[in-house]
Formats: sequence, structure tokens, C-alpha cells
Amino acid sequence: MEKAEERLLALRKLLEYHNNKYYIDNAPEISDIEFDRLMHELEALEEAHPEWYDPNSPTQRVGQDINREFTQVEHKYPMLSLSNTYSEEEIRDFDTRVRKTAGEVQYVCELKYDGTSISLTYTGGELTQAVTRGDGVRGDDVTANVRTIRMVPLKLQGDYPAEFEIRGEILMPFAVFNRLNQEKAEAGEALFANPRNAAAGTLKLQNSALVAKRHLDCFLYYLPGENTPADTHYGSLMKAKEWGFYIPPYLRLCNTIGEVWDFVKEWDKKRVDLPVPIDGIVVKVNDLEKQHLLGYTAKSPRWAIAYKFKAEREATPLISVSYQVGRTGSITPVANLEPVHLAGTVVKRASLHNADIIADLDLHEHDTVYVEKGGEIIPKIVGVDVSRRKPDALPVQFITHCPECGTELVRIEGEANHYCPNEEHCPPQIAGKIEHFVSRRAMDIEGMGEETIDLLLSRHFIQNVADIYTLPERRAELIGLEKIIYPQSFEMTSIPLAKVIYGFEIGLKNISARLATMLAGRFSSLKALAEAGKEELMALPWGESKDIEKNVNRILDYFRTPFNEPLERLKAAGEVADIPSDDVIFAFCIPGVDRYKAELLAASYDYIYELATASESEIATVEGMTDTDAVNIRNFFLRNEKMVRKLNTLNVYRMQEKSVDNLITGIEKSKTAGFPALLYGLGIRYIGETASRNLARSFRSMEKLMAADYEQLIEVEDIGEQMANSLLKYFARIENRILIERLLKYGVAGEMEEQAEENNILEGQIFVITGTLSRPREYFKDIILSAGGKVSDSVSSKTTFLLAGENAGSKLKKAEKLGIRIIRENEFKEMINDK
Repeated sequence: MEKAEERLLALRKLLEYHNNKYYIDNAPEISDIEFDRLMHELEALEEAHPEWYDPNSPTQRVGQDINREFTQVEHKYPMLSLSNTYSEEEIRDFDTRVRKTAGEVQYVCELKYDGTSISLTYTGGELTQAVTRGDGVRGDDVTANVRTIRMVPLKLQGDYPAEFEIRGEILMPFAVFNRLNQEKAEAGEALFANPRNAAAGTLKLQNSALVAKRHLDCFLYYLPGENTPADTHYGSLMKAKEWGFYIPPYLRLCNTIGEVWDFVKEWDKKRVDLPVPIDGIVVKVNDLEKQHLLGYTAKSPRWAIAYKFKAEREATPLISVSYQVGRTGSITPVANLEPVHLAGTVVKRASLHNADIIADLDLHEHDTVYVEKGGEIIPKIVGVDVSRRKPDALPVQFITHCPECGTELVRIEGEANHYCPNEEHCPPQIAGKIEHFVSRRAMDIEGMGEETIDLLLSRHFIQNVADIYTLPERRAELIGLEKIIYPQSFEMTSIPLAKVIYGFEIGLKNISARLATMLAGRFSSLKALAEAGKEELMALPWGESKDIEKNVNRILDYFRTPFNEPLERLKAAGEVADIPSDDVIFAFCIPGVDRYKAELLAASYDYIYELATASESEIATVEGMTDTDAVNIRNFFLRNEKMVRKLNTLNVYRMQEKSVDNLITGIEKSKTAGFPALLYGLGIRYIGETASRNLARSFRSMEKLMAADYEQLIEVEDIGEQMANSLLKYFARIENRILIERLLKYGVAGEMEEQAEENNILEGQIFVITGTLSRPREYFKDIILSAGGKVSDSVSSKTTFLLAGENAGSKLKKAEKLGIRIIRENEFKEMINDK
């Protein structure tokens, strides 16, 4: 094979992988610029070697976001992506190509919204279908979810066509995104990386009521097809606006490419002020006849192009590198930075991902690094300013031992990450094992989420999965158990304006939390409140407050009082709704703590509560702090406990009596989960749900399984060499055998029931499930698996039955073509009951 062909095949595979990470997993691993660079390289190779054409190449298709849980619908008009540009020169080249074919043109410039694309179909003035972009040819029918978005009109007004499509972007506003991530952090759940992922994830939820609570927006920007209401793109949008659609106001008609570039530069600066995320500018030929003349490539229209903004980048000194241990033992290095303003936030940490990244950056201690923050919530280091490196600076060395348990780290060949191999005793990994054990697919213990597990581990109630079954006898000790939740932040944390007004008693002495919230809700910043006049304050909704005029006069007097140093320092934060924690610390006016030291303290302590509860010795270890500073800081917080409570933004997780009783009920119920669930819950490497079921059916008890040798294990269906060796290794460890003995002693089912053996009625049958059924697909999958059958994601000649619900798509057609038996839900139920 030629080197060029090898590279071409490798690029196709790599781009397909990253395409999947972006659209399916909502977890991109490379930047848009890097993706486009790889795509351009592949396009050049394919152009040079047409003999290697492949209709399924990434260059011939649009990225997909198809979800098998939704019905797929074919688009009447393909939903293509846009070609991307990153420079003024490329924009001007586009203009040259357009004018060469179409002559003089006018452009429409729009903002490129960073959400998830949607196509809406209206029939008789009513919304009849909403479909995601998918692969450009087919997408997911998400009509039920889109109906919950308030910006999407369900019925139109005016002279709309009998039937038409309109396309746009589903977006999550920054305010909603920040609130959602705060809720997820407080619940101990993984955060969304950015508003785009949050919008896409929300749109694919199975629960439309939950979608409605997320408050998505929908901005419309294109009407495809021949029967458009005007002969220009701009005119069509204005007509759609009359029908009741939200057409974003940030668009402009441009007669020259110079005007286009002015629009690009203007919004590159102004984008930080928008309430929704954008990642560039879209330039479209306005005249629809000229659009038709210019036509399309296989992937994109020739009459439009997207200019992508560069991610914001700033230089800041590296303070140190710390290391986090994930629940699977993966080690992630994190750069601790001097706080720097970036993309509208103050960044103080950035991910370094793994040892290879550190080596590629040639990172040295106390380097000045370039930090970038594009669409992601987690900033990253993209370079080093070597010219500012100190001559004696040492390279950053990746740690060799686990920071949690001290075990020497390992790195599996071919993998980027280092791991801690101490699965049994490393605290984060213990938590991970317990989470797996209690999960729905395993023992299904309700009331035992991440926060509960972390609390029980930190208070030494549990150390392994067997300890869970000792909790019912400790009920009295569990009630009232609590902990402060510390969600990790990569940015400088801020204090909401309402809490600042409440904590500092701004305007009124002993101001209530309700009044503080009312004032914060009416004024965008402390500065705006300070500048409010009497008439404006009197018009506020004071509710049942007495002496309104007296309170208004007190507020006015408060802001007129000279030499109010805390207030002046808080106002210096600017016109912001939330006050950064370093500004709040500075406003405490602690002796010796100047602006710089306040920033250092905020960089070391994510939350005011953490700093307020730190000891003198802990504070003294912060860079730049003296022993005297530590004493002054500690004394301040001892004297101002009430203020600290008011300013606290952290939540307390507390186990109430009802939640404890629910947990105990869940624990007792789990004892009957069954032998396959127990085996899967142990988390033995390579042993998944299917393998657990097959092993349980073959050996019927944990005792017999633990006694099995290699030859007996590999005789079991789907159990290969790797799985067999993993089982032997697991059962050879004395601590694992003791753990299992304890579980069985507590009454956890470790044998197959005879009834379950007799109900093995679907053994050898392979099912595929498609369409919309009366219950989630997992429900039917569980029935099939528990009866000995198998469930596959795709239809093939080996498929025995296709269980088809409403709106079944391509799988139904393929099954009909292959002559596979198709059954409906009622037939499936009869099949199970009859047998």
C-alpha cells in the first residue's frame, strides 16, 4: 500500500472518530480548527487520487447526531454544513469565487450561533414536525421536545404558505447554562462542557417536561425550498418574522466584502456581551436566484460561508501543577494559574489532560503560559512563552505515585493516561466501585447517589460494597449526617449580587434576604443600584414592607455617605451582577490584605466559606501571606461569622429521616436483585451485563463460579480468554473472596432461582427493537435478556425478531427486505405470557 493511501485511510478513520466524539458523545477532543485542518488534508489527498473515491468518506457527509431512541426522518431538502474560513484572505477569496459566477451581489451577514441545528415543518400554520440535522439526509424527530420551547410558535399568524420548512438553531442561554451546571455540581453530577453540548443533550432527553424546564431558545435563519415568500434571503426572513418566528436582530445587509469584514471585526469584540453563545459569522448571498445559480458541493452551499472566531487567549504565570484522581483511577494534571480575565470570566485553573500534553508543551515550573477558552467550560493551556522563562526553571515532571493513596502509577501501552492500579484502596476508585455496584443496571439501590456515597465514605460508614448492608442497623447515626458540597471550579468564583447586598447589609442595616433579592433582581449591578434615584426606588415592589419612604431615604443616605471603603471596593468590580470573590475579599478591608493578596487568596480558596474556616497555619502557606496576615484574616472571620453565613454560596447535603428510610428500603430490596446483578455489580474487569447473565446461567451459584477453572469458564457462551483470565485473577485475591462471603452472609442473592432457570424461554433468539413503544426500550431489553434472549442494535441475517413500535424507520424496511419476522408490542407480550 502506498504511503499516500495509508495516510488517506488513517485520516478517514480519525475524522470519523472525532466526528463521533463531537456529535454523538458531545465530548469533542480537538478544536474546530484542528478538525478542519485534517479535513482539508483529506480533501487534498482525495482530489489528487480520484481512484480512491469512497461515497462514505467524511468529506462526503455531514456530521451526525442521530440518536437511536428517536424516530429518524428523511429531510425534504438536505441539511448541509457550511465551509469554514479563519482569515480575511479566505473571506475575500470566497467573494472572488461568488462574483466570478454571479456578478455583483449583496450579502447578508449573520451571527453563527453555537447550538444544535433544527428544521421545523409547518402545515396549515401549525408546527407538525421538528427534526435535527442528523447526517444531513436524515435526522431525529424531536417534535415533542421542540414544542416545549417558548420561542417556537405552535400556530402562525398572517399569510403563511400551506406547508413550508424553516431552519435555525436550538440554543441554551448562558444564564440558563450556568444555573444548570451549578445544579449539576451541587448534585455531584458531571458538568456540561459548554452551552452547545447542554442544548444538544437537552433536546435528546426522553422527558419533554424536563426539556421545558431547561428554557431553551430557538433562533431561526433560513427557509429552504422553491416556494419562498420573497426573492431574497433577507426578505424571506422578514416575512417569517411577521408570521411569528424569532429572527435574531443581529444581521446586516452588506454591499461589499469590506463591509462584511467590518461586521466580522465588530462582532469579534462584541460577542462577549451576547446572552447566547456564538462561534463566528455566516455570510450568505442575498439574492435567491443567484444562490440557485451558484449551487452546492456535496457538503455545502457555494453561496454561503462561515467565518470562525479564534478562541480567546491570554498569557499568565503558572503557579503549580496539581493532580486529580478520577473514579476509574485515571490521573488528570491541572495547571494552577495566576487569575486572568478570559472570555468574560476570571480563569485560575486549566486542564493539562495527560503527561504527553505536558511533554509536548515542554512545560517548566513558573512558566508564563497561554490559556485558551473557546466553547469549552474548562480552559486549556495551548502554549508557553519561552522568552519569559527563568534560566534555572526546571521541567514539570509528571508524578510517579498516586496523590490519593501513594501507589506507584502505571501507564498502559497505547493509552494517554496514567492510572492508579490500587483499585481496592484508592479513595476515588472505591467511590467509583460503589457507584457501579448500586447503579440501576446492577443492584439498583435507590437513594444512594454520588453525594450519599461520598458522605458515607468521608464519615467512614462504608469502605466497600459489603459495608452497605451494615447501614440499616445504623439508622439513628445516619439521620442528620451532613457535609458541605464543594463543586470544583476552573474559574474565579463569584458571589451573587443578592448575597453581597445581604451579607454587607448594603443600603439597610439588617436587610432581609427577601429585600436583598428584590433589589438585586431590579438592578443589574451594585453600581446601578448606587446611581438609582428616589423615584426609581419608590417604584420598586416593596411588598408588605412598612415605611417604604423611610427605607428608600436610608438607601439613598447609605450611598451618599463618604469614606465607605467596603462599598467603594465592591463598586470597583464594575457593572457585573455577580461580584468576583477576590473583589469581595478585598472589600472585607482586612489589615494587610491588599488587592494583590486578595487575588492570591481567591486563587487558593474557591469559596469564601473555605477561607473563613481555614486555620492560621493553612492560610500562612498561601503564597505571599505572612504570619501576621494569617492572624488578621482568621480574626476577621471569627468576628464576622454572621456575614460569612450570609455570603456562603455552598450547599449543605444532609441526610433527612425520610431519605435514610428510603435508602434502607433500597438496600433491603437489593438483596433480591439476583445473581446476575450481583456478579455485574462487582465490577470485574471485562465482565459486562451479558457475560454476567451467561455465567450465572451456566454455574447457577457464586460458589460454583468461584470454584471454576479456565477450561470450564471458556465453555460458557461469549466468554473468551481475556474474560476467563480476569475472573480467575479476581477470585484468586483473598480480599475479593472475603468481600463476596460478607455479601452472601448479609443475604444478597448469590444463586439462580429455579424459576429463573425455567423461564429461559428466549434462549438463542436475537431481537432488534425499533420505533416508539409504550415503555422505554430498556424495559423490553430487560425482559428479553432475563428470558435468555439477546438484543442487537442493528438488523442482520442473524436477527430472529424485530420488535417494532410506532414510526419505525429504516430498520423496519431492512427487516422486511431480509424476511425477518416483525412483531408488535401486543404480540411480544403474548409471546412472553404464552411461553
